Amino acid sequence: MDQEISAACIGLRQMQVGQRARICRVEAQGELGRRLRDMGLVPGTEVSVIGRAPLKDPVALRLRDFTLTLRNNEADHIAVTPL
Repeated sequence: MDQEISAACIGLRQMQVGQRARICRVEAQGELGRRLRDMGLVPGTEVSVIGRAPLKDPVALRLRDFTLTLRNNEADHIAVTPL
């Protein structure tokens, strides 16, 4: 079953504006991993992409009744399953 879940996961950066997904894993370690978890980016959380800057960085996300922006290099550490 874990292989099926992994196969369905894509990088958060690959999502389009307006698309919804559920976080399947956060691959960051150390300080960055702790910061992402502290911001609410934990497996099982539903997120939606609500916008991107003109040069595609950063990305604006909506989760748990608040808006969060992430740089692409931070978003690269988050894998999601599109809904």
